[in-house]
Amino acid sequence: MRVSREQAALNRERIVEVASKLFREKGYDGIGVADLMKGAGLTHGGFYGHFDSKEDLLAEACGKAMDYSVAQWRSRLERHPEDPLGTMARAYLNETHRDSAGKGCMVAAMGPDVARAGEAVKNALTRGVKEQLALLAARLPGTPQAQRQRAMAAYAAMLGGLVMARAVNDPELSKELLEAVVSQLEQA
Repeated sequence: MRVSREQAALNRERIVEVASKLFREKGYDGIGVADLMKGAGLTHGGFYGHFDSKEDLLAEACGKAMDYSVAQWRSRLERHPEDPLGTMARAYLNETHRDSAGKGCMVAAMGPDVARAGEAVKNALTRGVKEQLALLAARLPGTPQAQRQRAMAAYAAMLGGLVMARAVNDPELSKELLEAVVSQLEQA
């Protein structure tokens, strides 16, 4: 049975949304096309009607996740212009974000996978990272170069803190890692 263009567009959007979550939870190699399509409530056979490859889906899912993240950063920074580093650190480095990889930062969840992926995937992630850095840098004091460097250092610290907090199996150490980076960024 043939689906309408509208339904096909909705199906594609659902596939991208589910893939964005599942890639972040399981990694690129941790989930196959059949399970991605099952998660979207569709059959495996319909995948190639929407995407040329699993990597093409990753590029679109990455772009969608980064767009959402940029919007979240913009909103937080606009609501709290007086404390940009502390605001972002507290929003990023907490137990909820640590425990919700599927809804969290694409860079922290998929960085190594993206580094091994093709240009379309890297472009999607890079575009989002550049936007995030520009949003944060614009709210920091100093020259444009100093603002950019501070934004890069803060973002790298947040990413590293989150990745480490997710990787260790000691809950106390995990929490301490999150709190340490927040504390340092609040003082910066």
